[in-house]
Amino acid sequence: MGSSLLRHSLRAGSGAPKPDDWRWQLRASIRGARELGRALNLSEAELEGALAAEASGLPVAVTPYYFGLIDQQDPDCPVRRQVVPTILETRESKGDSRDPLGEEGRTPVPHLVHRYPDRALLLSTDRCAVYCRFCTRSRWVGQGRTPSLEQLRPSLEYLRAHPAIRDVILSGGDPLVMSTGRLVNLVAAVRSVQSVETIRLATRAPVVLPQRIGPLLVHALRPYHPIWVMTHFNHPRELTPRAEAACHTLADAGFPVNNHTVLLKGVNDDSEILAQLFRGLVRCRVRPYYLLQADPVRGSGHLRTPLRRGIALMERLQGRLSGIALPKFIVDTPGGHGKVEVGPDTIVSRSAGVTRLRAPTGVEVEYFDPC
Repeated sequence: MGSSLLRHSLRAGSGAPKPDDWRWQLRASIRGARELGRALNLSEAELEGALAAEASGLPVAVTPYYFGLIDQQDPDCPVRRQVVPTILETRESKGDSRDPLGEEGRTPVPHLVHRYPDRALLLSTDRCAVYCRFCTRSRWVGQGRTPSLEQLRPSLEYLRAHPAIRDVILSGGDPLVMSTGRLVNLVAAVRSVQSVETIRLATRAPVVLPQRIGPLLVHALRPYHPIWVMTHFNHPRELTPRAEAACHTLADAGFPVNNHTVLLKGVNDDSEILAQLFRGLVRCRVRPYYLLQADPVRGSGHLRTPLRRGIALMERLQGRLSGIALPKFIVDTPGGHGKVEVGPDTIVSRSAGVTRLRAPTGVEVEYFDPC
């Protein structure tokens, strides 16, 4: 732990730091652009840009653990780019939106988003351990609007009234920043809806707050299986021994873990980095589920890649990685019209009963339909 971060941590609580306590990690988090500027020794221009970005709406918070992954000598450090605000966040690109997935128009009751016939998303809290600068819900998170269980009752009643909804994602914010008791009560309430078959926890805790994942948590949640965990590892640097241990704890307790990697310019838009990440995830028993084209949330254009870049990366990875290590490349279409899988065009031509395909080796082969 760097000296500046150590001083900050000691101010956050009495006595020696307790980095293995997830609650201490949250209390000792660096909050606000000024604190982050001091911890990183930002230049005056960088600090002014960070303050302007913060003023545009998205809060700043970084746990001591995740801050420790930043290479302070590298201004292009992939961890730094995910959490340090810059003046670029105040600039809009064509197609930017404050609500890129059209969630506000698909919120039939407060805190519940219903975009797909069989799935719904419950906004359980607006708090996160770390506020990613590409956050899809930057319009909403960090505003102090964590609903009580009573306030979520209309959402639970909606689920009961719509039995076609079989899968509920607890998101936000990050549900794992809530106390264990509060989280368990919420999970139990969702599980009480008989038509709900699967519960998913959408969380970056294994990445930015792995101390949260321990025996007490999985023991408390295990009675409500099946529960799946959806997380966001974006770079191999994040696969620390502590993060890997968190993933193993979840897997050992029967929680399948899927990973959504967000494709980010200057962070992971490189086939070698992605291959290293996906192989590392598989070793931790985490399935690389999606490679997500970054959503066009307002002020994130500097972190997004052209769509053709993601297609080219997938083409390089196809055939080089095992199928269990190769995610789908997904675009969550603007306006909330659903996810679309995108990839390289492997069909060269079609004729009656014959399809000509381009294999990962580059060789073209013919596939004959059965007579």
